[in-house]
Amino acid sequence: MFDLSIWKILALLVVGLVIFGPEQLPKMASQAGRALRDLRRLTESARSDLADSLGEEFRDFDLEDLNPRTFVRKHLLDDDVAAELNDDWINDAVSGPGGLAPAEVGALAHPLIAGEVPPYDAEAT
Repeated sequence: MFDLSIWKILALLVVGLVIFGPEQLPKMASQAGRALRDLRRLTESARSDLADSLGEEFRDFDLEDLNPRTFVRKHLLDDDVAAELNDDWINDAVSGPGGLAPAEVGALAHPLIAGEVPPYDAEAT
């Protein structure tokens, strides 16, 4: 998520040691851990409350399905095509400058074979 390597973590520890000092750093780390635990507990509680409020028909609903990248992969692309395309291409196609509608992204997922005539839609022209 944050793409932290061991060197970046060590640099953050050194900066924290310089800023807070050796006696305050353990207290700050403890407070940060407690805050993360509380935040995680709060999000899980909100997620379970939402699931209870939606009822049985949405019991298997996943909030990650609302992410446009996940929606395109799940509903518009074949499994083979989704495996070949990287996240950057899908993200640029959906939300980039002049972004495509999800249906247009699905149309792009099946490129034409050399010599194949593209489909023609008389109503669209």
